[in-house]
Amino acid sequence: MANTQLHKTFSVAGNRKTFTLSFWVKRTKLSTGMYVFNVGNQEANPQAGLEFQGNNTLTFWNNSGSGNKIMTTTQSFSDNNAWYHLVFSIDTTQSTASDRVKIYVNGEQITSFSTATYPDQNYDYEWNGTQRHTIGAYYNNQSYFDGILSHIHFIDGTAYPASTFGETDATTGEWKIKTNVTATYGTNGFFILKDGNSVTDQSGNSNNFTVAGGTLTNTEDCPSNVFATLNALDNYYAGATLSNGNTKSVTGTNTAQVLATIGVSTGKWYWEVKATNLPSTYGTIGICPTSPTATGNYISSRANEYMYYSAGNLYYNGGSTGTYASYTTGDIIGVAMDLDNNRLFFSKNGTWQNSADPTTSTGAYTITAPASTDSGFYFPAVGYWDTGNGTFECNFGQGYFGTTAVASAGTAPSGGGIFEFDCPNGYQSLSTKGINSF
Repeated sequence: MANTQLHKTFSVAGNRKTFTLSFWVKRTKLSTGMYVFNVGNQEANPQAGLEFQGNNTLTFWNNSGSGNKIMTTTQSFSDNNAWYHLVFSIDTTQSTASDRVKIYVNGEQITSFSTATYPDQNYDYEWNGTQRHTIGAYYNNQSYFDGILSHIHFIDGTAYPASTFGETDATTGEWKIKTNVTATYGTNGFFILKDGNSVTDQSGNSNNFTVAGGTLTNTEDCPSNVFATLNALDNYYAGATLSNGNTKSVTGTNTAQVLATIGVSTGKWYWEVKATNLPSTYGTIGICPTSPTATGNYISSRANEYMYYSAGNLYYNGGSTGTYASYTTGDIIGVAMDLDNNRLFFSKNGTWQNSADPTTSTGAYTITAPASTDSGFYFPAVGYWDTGNGTFECNFGQGYFGTTAVASAGTAPSGGGIFEFDCPNGYQSLSTKGINSF
């Protein structure tokens, strides 16, 4: 959500003893303290909050009545490609202290906490009161949440378990979203961000939220279809600054590449990269089987790496193997990777280079079979073959370059995703539904 926050102040207090908060969250920035929810009318005096700590643990706290009630997990939330389902089921009328606060992650109740200060029986939380409720920031303009939120349910008056909002997939055994939730929302209950950017309450209560500080991005990335992003955990040598849900890369002083979070070994795949700042002809877009091991590992400097160079060359194994059109700031490069036939294609602003056609596999560059590479997979990669602020914005099907939606969407793949240009027939986005289609 970057610099965006949502807020609402309820006109009347609801049930402050019994309530449920359920939401799905995908983190894109780690090791930094940031708020997901905050309750309080004054920036210097918040009354309650839910925040990720700098060590990537999660704290749920409330400061009223008989002192600060704090629950901090020992569990670390450090996967920036996964969606986590979090449920906070509160019922302070329970006689047993540990039954008054139940926290679930992906359907499993957390039982281990580094700090566990349970509320007194019949304790009133500040949650669901008449103070301002803020989503995505510490009251106002501080500690913004950097990531994506989806399917936020707030239940006034009932403590529901995680199974109300999620379920185990019978085939994969994975915890998945329930698209049709049966719940009694109560007076202040609401349901917002249903796989998109709508802050209009879907519960029927008309408890709509207000957007402040920016705009919401209606990304296709959601709990039911997880898309690739650039990998913040694989950015040591690249030293790039990642933002916008880890789809934007601004290179630092190093020349190493940044890889995506999803690698594949079979199937046909398509994605797009927009060059939003190329101060010189050193832009690099391509594929790599393994992560960089030194700052000088530009794309194609090692075996089985392939790079479309902005000066207008196709590079492999450190040398030029073909001539394509040059590209510069504002151009969009499409990448089609056919791992069933080990072929690679590049387009510039919708025109396939070398008169290629990915659907008929003509005009392709033949690549090494994934099984013969070090990792057995290929990952999308971007980089800048020089020091400077080379900037790329990747669209793996999310439908955006940075915070700007594609100008006019082309033909979409069957597994979901929105691209600027037509996705070649038979190709998929790098997403969970795309993978399942093969």
